[in-house]
Amino acid sequence: MRISAKEDYAVRAMIELAAAGAQSLKREQISKAQTIPVHFLENILLELKRAQLVEATRGPDGGFRLSRPATAITVADVIRAVTGPLASVRGVRPPALEYEGSAGRLKDVWVAVRSNIRAVLEHVTLADLASGELPEQVLTITRDPAVWE
Repeated sequence: MRISAKEDYAVRAMIELAAAGAQSLKREQISKAQTIPVHFLENILLELKRAQLVEATRGPDGGFRLSRPATAITVADVIRAVTGPLASVRGVRPPALEYEGSAGRLKDVWVAVRSNIRAVLEHVTLADLASGELPEQVLTITRDPAVWE
């Protein structure tokens, strides 16, 4: 899986909002705190708003904040909001693929890859990341030295 700059920036912006709690943050504050180019962040925040993950308030005290508790928003939710499905092959979801002949079992591989991505990203919330406390299943994976190579 390749994490794009857009996905990385979106997750980092959402973590910043999660850390702010109920306080609204302006684009510039998020941009500065996470070193995200503000013009890029503007588009990301619009997509997150369309996906109903953030709310925007206008005015001098306005800004952005999470639309629901950080415990109820996963990394998977954020990535899906800005780029779509977590795993696809040529734009098709793995279960919908069909392969012929010797490539017949490739569909199973792509489904397994998607499942493993989901096993992590659907279980890590913004609250986990903002607090620095990751779920045990993720920590267990990162304790294996082989995954760092």
